[in-house]
Amino acid sequence: MSDGFDAWIGKTERLSDVVSQGAVDRFCATLGAKASNKGVPPGFHWCTCLPNASLAQLGEDGHPAKGGFLPPIPAPRRMWAASAVEFLAPIAPTATIDRQLTVACVKEKSGKSGSLYFVEVEQETTADGVDAVRERQTIVYREPAAEPILLPKAGSVDLSEWEFTETVTPSETMLLRYSALTFNAHRIHYDLPYARDVEGYPALIVHAPLMATLLLQFVERISDGRNIVAFSFRGQKPAFCNQEITLTAKPDGNGLSLAVINVAGETVMSATAELG
Repeated sequence: MSDGFDAWIGKTERLSDVVSQGAVDRFCATLGAKASNKGVPPGFHWCTCLPNASLAQLGEDGHPAKGGFLPPIPAPRRMWAASAVEFLAPIAPTATIDRQLTVACVKEKSGKSGSLYFVEVEQETTADGVDAVRERQTIVYREPAAEPILLPKAGSVDLSEWEFTETVTPSETMLLRYSALTFNAHRIHYDLPYARDVEGYPALIVHAPLMATLLLQFVERISDGRNIVAFSFRGQKPAFCNQEITLTAKPDGNGLSLAVINVAGETVMSATAELG
């Protein structure tokens, strides 16, 4: 672990919000989700209790500057790498939301591209005073890219192991709308010169929680009305704007094994959903 990061372990932040029907409608319009009497669609909680940092408080990448709630990790490239989510109770489209975030751990590891820093954040979300969502989120920080990353080349993709598949092509419009829904100013999602020239990506990056939310809506469509009680995802590779991705699922115990697969047949996100 890097010097000084122990001081962030156990650091907490509290956020509050109020859900509006308009916000739910915009979420559904962007992601093809459908409102139901179960409450807001799964994944909508990522659009609540958003950071209210002013423009002056943002770093070069568009995120709130490090050193406040999150530690001042020296590596510049930041990605939401994974989450493990429990859906405990429905969230009404008019609910008052309270969330406590706690930095659970900070780890440094060595990778092929240099040092990797993993920050795990526990989140407890209540809706109208009832425990609604419990989540453990993993954020990874990386060193600058040693060489430019290339776009995956389209090839023959074998989807025979998957019982359910659905394709989607995330566009600039979808990425912009999702950034707006989540008040996310991370420039890799909308600023192509920054994404290409500073962070070394060949195109805009699809948000990890956007892909996770697309998977959640996919599960809603194929689960015969069963509730999603738990969901976890892990990002494995970046997915790029205007490249087709395939959402896949197959039965696994009491739920589903899931993946997002790119045009080269590579898994860019793996996930599981437990159904109740």
